[in-house]
Amino acid sequence: MEAPESLEALQARHRKEQRDLVARVTQKKKSATKKTRKGVNDECERLELALKERQAQELAALSGENEGQEEVPEEDESPDNDVEKTLEDMSISEPSPSTPANTANSQNGFKKKPNRAKARLARRAAEQEALAAQAAEEAANLPNQRELERTRMKELFDRYGLQEKEIRADGHCLYAAVADQMTVARLDLKPKILPQINGQDTALPDYKVVRHAAAGYIAQTPDDFVPFMEEPLDDYLRKIKDTGEWGGHLELAALSKAYGVTINVLHADGTVNKILPEGAQTEGDAKEIWLGYYKHGFGLGEHYNSLRKIP
Repeated sequence: MEAPESLEALQARHRKEQRDLVARVTQKKKSATKKTRKGVNDECERLELALKERQAQELAALSGENEGQEEVPEEDESPDNDVEKTLEDMSISEPSPSTPANTANSQNGFKKKPNRAKARLARRAAEQEALAAQAAEEAANLPNQRELERTRMKELFDRYGLQEKEIRADGHCLYAAVADQMTVARLDLKPKILPQINGQDTALPDYKVVRHAAAGYIAQTPDDFVPFMEEPLDDYLRKIKDTGEWGGHLELAALSKAYGVTINVLHADGTVNKILPEGAQTEGDAKEIWLGYYKHGFGLGEHYNSLRKIP
């Protein structure tokens, strides 16, 4: 039978759970958007309440198991202090006519012994609350990565003469941003390089057409892409065409070659990743489109927006 958890081990686990929850809640709140903030706050309150209730139940259960057992002296208590406390606890109290509790206790001639275990639990709970408050304060003092990223991107827009077209953060953002760029540049969404999209595919929404273009090019040139995949090719292609799976560098590389365009991806640190199409050796060899890459600015995580050139 597994030995019951000691009070010290229980308190240590509770402190760690509280620190972990504070970090988790802080990250959720920082990533929330205006639309999702209320739901995130409600979820965070439920998590905090659930943790407090569970920890209180565990403390109460452990306190009940220790009820009636011999008190273990605290580390800072000396033998002399124990003797003095024992004598004090066993001393005869004077009856008090105005206090019923004292009258009842005086019938046996002894003062009621204080529950030192409960006092220790209360002190530990106060220490845990102080630690949680300290962790929350430290998290609040961290820089707002979302606002910082936004500020830096706006500065870069001015440098490159760009204006942002915000794309919905729904898993299709990379493909929708490419579709917007192709439309603004008056470029055909039908790939210039095999495979060609059939009439049924071209009747799809623009972002879906772009998804099919990426999947089709990868299917036609698997040797260029399979070494970088962590799953079978067929599964990978199905996710591109038929789901809301996020796109990344592999899909951008496929789209650059399928459409014959240079794709510029602007990051908040000033980096511009240039993805050149087949046959292009330097800048200017092909038409360009621009995407903005965000790591902190949107609730779902990584995100792409369309960056249009200012006329």
